Amino acid sequence: MSQEMVYVEQCKDPNGLDKIILREIRGFSAQVYLYGGQVTSWKNEHGEELLFVSSKANFKPPKPIRGGIPICFPQFSNHGSLEQHGFARNRFWTLDPNPPPFSTNSHYRAFIDLILKNSEEDTKTWPHRFEFRLRITLGPGGDLMLTSRIRNTNTDGKSFTFTFAYHTYFSVTDISEVRVEGLETLDYLDNLKNRERFTEQGDAITFESEMDKVYLGTPTKIAIIDHERKRTYVLRKDGLPDAVVWNPWDKKSKALPDFGDEEYKHMLCVQSASIEKAITLKPGEEWKGRQEISAVASSYCSGQLDPQQVAMETNA
Repeated sequence: MSQEMVYVEQCKDPNGLDKIILREIRGFSAQVYLYGGQVTSWKNEHGEELLFVSSKANFKPPKPIRGGIPICFPQFSNHGSLEQHGFARNRFWTLDPNPPPFSTNSHYRAFIDLILKNSEEDTKTWPHRFEFRLRITLGPGGDLMLTSRIRNTNTDGKSFTFTFAYHTYFSVTDISEVRVEGLETLDYLDNLKNRERFTEQGDAITFESEMDKVYLGTPTKIAIIDHERKRTYVLRKDGLPDAVVWNPWDKKSKALPDFGDEEYKHMLCVQSASIEKAITLKPGEEWKGRQEISAVASSYCSGQLDPQQVAMETNA
């Protein structure tokens, strides 16, 4: 079976956009668009979708795709002349036809490298040269890994500064039955209150209204527990000290043209990010940020989130 297995397949969607399907032998799959360098699907061995994409999402440039895992670069949020969340999520990335192999863990076969470089259009609003290499890997155990390497390729000797996030939309059964563990007692900036700083209270984060918070100094592991589905998402991250938790709730949902009025009930964004302290790179310097997400049985919750497949690390 392994000889017949197609781990990486390139094809087009109904709008003619290029996408790549990653598959693993046990039935796991992921879908990645070259537009935005964006993961738009991640399914388990039963074919169940683990990421949320809005039924009203635009798959027509230049609009960003609502859902999946948009890449926020070179800024998160909305500041200055740059578009909200930067331009990486609505540019066409290129597929590296010969990506460098993993130095170890050669059992990873379902992976691709995407590359984004500065364009003349981008330098008008962000006058820097860069190379952004994004490796997307679907592990044999179904874990999905995204590794970003951003290099300053300026030839004028200038440094540049950026903020970053993996804007991950998780699919949940009922947002009112979801809790997030790992962020309790931490400080956060509340975007609904002019980024005022507070300290999280309680044992876990639960949801009963709109939420848009940037948690600071977060651990490398966060759990999103879907009680109704008896599923826990485990998010592991490196090089990304912050975590954004966002749900638009009912009023905001109705104001978003590419989002269904009731869809807030079935999604939750928990984002690995570097926002509070911007990253600065001198010419030739490279930054690396990594996120790995796994879906496991909820019996692993509350401090027991270390099944073997989640603990796997790569040197990518």
